[in-house]
Amino acid sequence: MTLPTRAERARAGAEARRRVPPAVHAGWRPAPDRPDPVALLQEQAATRVPQLVPIRYGRMLVSPFTFFRGAALPMAADLAPTPVSGIQTQLVGDAHLSNFGLFASPERNLLFDMNDFDETLPGPWEWDLARLVASLVVAARDRGFDRHRGQHAVHAAVHSYARHMAEYAGMRAIEVYYSRVDADAIEEYVDKRARPYLEETVKSAAHHDTFHELPKLTTIVDGRRIIVDLPPTIWHPEWADPGVPGEVLAAYRLTLQEDRRVLLDRYILEDVAVKVVGVGSVGLAALAVLFGGTDPDDPLLLQVKEAEASVLERFLARSTYANHGERVVAGQRRLQAASDVLLGWAKGRNGRHLYIRQLQDQKAGAVVAAMSHDDLTSWGELCAWALARGHARSGHPTEIAGYVGDGDELADALADFATAYADQTEIDHAALAAAARSGRIAAETGV
Repeated sequence: MTLPTRAERARAGAEARRRVPPAVHAGWRPAPDRPDPVALLQEQAATRVPQLVPIRYGRMLVSPFTFFRGAALPMAADLAPTPVSGIQTQLVGDAHLSNFGLFASPERNLLFDMNDFDETLPGPWEWDLARLVASLVVAARDRGFDRHRGQHAVHAAVHSYARHMAEYAGMRAIEVYYSRVDADAIEEYVDKRARPYLEETVKSAAHHDTFHELPKLTTIVDGRRIIVDLPPTIWHPEWADPGVPGEVLAAYRLTLQEDRRVLLDRYILEDVAVKVVGVGSVGLAALAVLFGGTDPDDPLLLQVKEAEASVLERFLARSTYANHGERVVAGQRRLQAASDVLLGWAKGRNGRHLYIRQLQDQKAGAVVAAMSHDDLTSWGELCAWALARGHARSGHPTEIAGYVGDGDELADALADFATAYADQTEIDHAALAAAARSGRIAAETGV
């Protein structure tokens, strides 16, 4: 058996470009039989915790951008009929700009990378890039930036993706695997006008860990640390006593590397509470799990999240994993440069598929409301860099680079697509607002 050479993969990418020119990504219009986006969201609500669904809708109604964050399924339905090159990689599945940020590696170095893998699945690399650039235009409008600035951010992101993919195409496979987007490199990379925002984000990540969260999430009662109830987003359900998750944690423990099992065994379970997080995942089971160590200043906070089938599975091949928690973990490990040392999976109550990780481990994400145009553009470039690295690590960078090329054709096409999709997002956001006013759905802020 022989593997295709780098030259052969480059030719395959160039042939895909001739067969499906990048310009086909321009001129997007909603299909005549496009599904009702509100109906799609209601379909998802059918399997979620009923009292949390109004919070999901409420968070999506804040702005077109927050709607976009929660609307991975409607966008997947819109992308499904679009032409693609046929080149596959592991998809993030929900690659908008708020799902990237700074995280601590196991060596405690800060890396810039993607974070949310609930929808990860193998598929066409174009879908991730299309979702990223559309998020940039929606966010630009959210900040009041004009059309030109939104399209400028898209061009910068696509060129960043292309430039870095070309670099990865020239590397040995092991070098691509070891490559990282670290904090030191990105401070040099971004436009100097965006460095103050980035420096604040780096500073925030360095201090945003378990010890930062502990005073906000916990208190001491009768000498024992417990999680504080802050309904409707943090509360103790009737079943959440320390004895219930034992089987789940035992199964989870077996998915960790042996040395990490030793680490987990140094802690004892103290408390469990529901903790609602995010936008799109609201309504799925999500728990904060508090462990205590040998000393009061040695806590551990884990997050347990439910994983359903990826929204992409309606349009692509079904996952090969029996447990969607394992699907999420496997996708994360393929795409991220360095994953949480306590990342694992299990099966929970009523057969729910779960994945588990540390609740906070030196992380900081995009604060869109605080971004200038230069900040947004630089953040988009970093997102595209991290996305290219993940795609190169899990796919074949030489093929993708052969398709993308080094000109403006793909950037121009995706800028047109992103503008059209931002228009559609505003229409869909208005439709959700109308559904709330009419009583078709119930929405609340969850504050």
